[in-house]
Amino acid sequence: MDLDTARQRITELRAEIAEHDRRYYELDQPTIADAEYDALVRELRGLEAQFPDLATRESPTRRVAGKATSLFAPVAHASPMLSLDNVFSREELQAWADKAERGARGLIDYVCELKIDGLAVSLVFADGRFVLGATRGDGSVGEDVTANLATVADIPAHLRGPGVPPFLEVRGEVYLPISTFDRLNRELAARGEKPLVNPRNAAAGSLRQKDPRVTAGRGLRLWCYGVGAPGATGAGQPTSRHSQELARLRDLGLPVNPTIEPAASPAEIEAFVDKWQRQRHQVDYQIDGIVIKVDRYDQREALGATRRAPRWAIAYKFPPEEKTARVLRIAVNTGRTGRVTPYVELEPVQVGGVTVSSATLHNESEIRRKDVREGDTVIVRRAGDVIPEVVGPVLENRPPDTHPWPFPARCPACGAALERKGDEVDWRCPNRKRCPAQGARWLEHFGSPDAMDIEHLGEQTVALLMERGWVADPSDLYRLDGQSLASLPGFGERSARNLVEAIAASRDRPLARLLVGLSIPRVGSHVAQLLSQRFPSIELLAKAGLDELQTVEGVGPEIAGAVHTWFRDGENLDLIERLRQAGLRMADRPPAPAAGALPLQGRIVVITGTLAAFSRDEAQAAAERQGARVTSSVSKKTSFVVAGADAGSKLAKARSLGIEVIDEAEFLRRLGGE
Repeated sequence: MDLDTARQRITELRAEIAEHDRRYYELDQPTIADAEYDALVRELRGLEAQFPDLATRESPTRRVAGKATSLFAPVAHASPMLSLDNVFSREELQAWADKAERGARGLIDYVCELKIDGLAVSLVFADGRFVLGATRGDGSVGEDVTANLATVADIPAHLRGPGVPPFLEVRGEVYLPISTFDRLNRELAARGEKPLVNPRNAAAGSLRQKDPRVTAGRGLRLWCYGVGAPGATGAGQPTSRHSQELARLRDLGLPVNPTIEPAASPAEIEAFVDKWQRQRHQVDYQIDGIVIKVDRYDQREALGATRRAPRWAIAYKFPPEEKTARVLRIAVNTGRTGRVTPYVELEPVQVGGVTVSSATLHNESEIRRKDVREGDTVIVRRAGDVIPEVVGPVLENRPPDTHPWPFPARCPACGAALERKGDEVDWRCPNRKRCPAQGARWLEHFGSPDAMDIEHLGEQTVALLMERGWVADPSDLYRLDGQSLASLPGFGERSARNLVEAIAASRDRPLARLLVGLSIPRVGSHVAQLLSQRFPSIELLAKAGLDELQTVEGVGPEIAGAVHTWFRDGENLDLIERLRQAGLRMADRPPAPAAGALPLQGRIVVITGTLAAFSRDEAQAAAERQGARVTSSVSKKTSFVVAGADAGSKLAKARSLGIEVIDEAEFLRRLGGE
């Protein structure tokens, strides 16, 4: 691969991984399996190793995935909550252990723990009392979910026993038991509501509820796996090992997983891995691998950490699980972009601890390549507990009267003849305006949190609106009135008013949200942000030439071509005009100009800790309005660091480099009185 090709592929991978990170960590709505995500990261890591000049500090391979949302107040972690690097084979595990022993300059005692598939949290106890709980966020700043965590039965309001430390930050994994997940899904099914996707995302969504009473009803649990400051649990004498710390956490009344075991060698690690790969469904929570940690703190300090992950710990990921099931029927679905996707309906089978009754076949080429037929017994795989897929048929079990499945020539929703352009693998329904399946999926997408965030506009509501003929595209939503909506089955005056108010509120969403809602091919949230930053109005974007679009960092030729083509379609331009007439905002508001010379022009600023007058985003915006460039990491080029309450590692690094550190009052003064 030459340098230009590598640069383009690296740009594409970073954009794709960033979008998947956002969906997984911020929205709790993953769209690909863990194994597919891991493959993208490994490809990126390999290209960065092959072309080191293209590696950057902001690459997903060098930072903690995730971001604190704006739903809760930000919390700056006292020390970073890092991610873990992964290995996928015994050879990679052995290589990590060999490297760790070289770095520690001696034999290592290890601790093996189950890798719980949940949500990492930080718990702060002051004089033994639980006072603060936060999500991991981006590793430096999380979300304040204290009220919600207080409803988790495993978290004590007060630590117990003698020698309670005056300050203790505990780290753990919030999870939803599989039995509770199954019960919740049965209840949702009985009410005709959409089921939860998997326990991990159900746990994350439950913890991020605005109403703690909702969280309390979900039955969340917690396992503690460490502390923020090693040795902090010691009563008078600091602990020197992770295993001692875990024992101390148990003594203080905190939940520590009883399956944790020491290992004196890589051979004992492999025995632990083998045991739990066989027994992974004997516990009432999902595990997707094993975490191996160096036990001694002095050896951990010698090994250190990267910006993203410690060198003294590794996650061994289990391979995807597979089961066999009989194919009852093969059918297709038409999505919001017209793409027609085949899938199989299966006799229900337990795969990875979850019942699977359908699986994707991706496209016609996959069906032909795998030769999957109705009546076949197929191998079903669930990698990462997101999207089940068919690996292939078990040919020796194939009934003699089966026949290759013919891909339909017409859309199952509207009957239009399907089209496939050029070398595309997907068949599409061209009847964009009148296909009910495309319209319904598009309207659901338009109102989703990613796009215009119209609360109460769910699948059932969209179906009712389309059955009545009241809506055909997003512009029709803005003509709905409360009196008509109140006449719908299941609606009353209050629910109708709530929907009308939610639709009205969406008129003022940022441009990037509108671009996502328009369902422009290849434009997800990340690309929409890039486009709106370069073209801050819909008019500027619509007029942009193909070459101009390709100059946007992170937008490759395929994305640029898709955007350029979309804005040259008359029907799309008509839709934009109808949305404009409906009162939607078509441009991002420019920042208010500062009078006179910008006081922070050319300055590079880092903001860390919690500020009293600003949220983190507000502080960054204020600094940028006054000419500063705000970065996320401290370097020799940093002009000064703004340190709020509970500032952590960035403050320490600034002091070590001799960078100027100022408090919030001085920051306000330098903003020029904004």
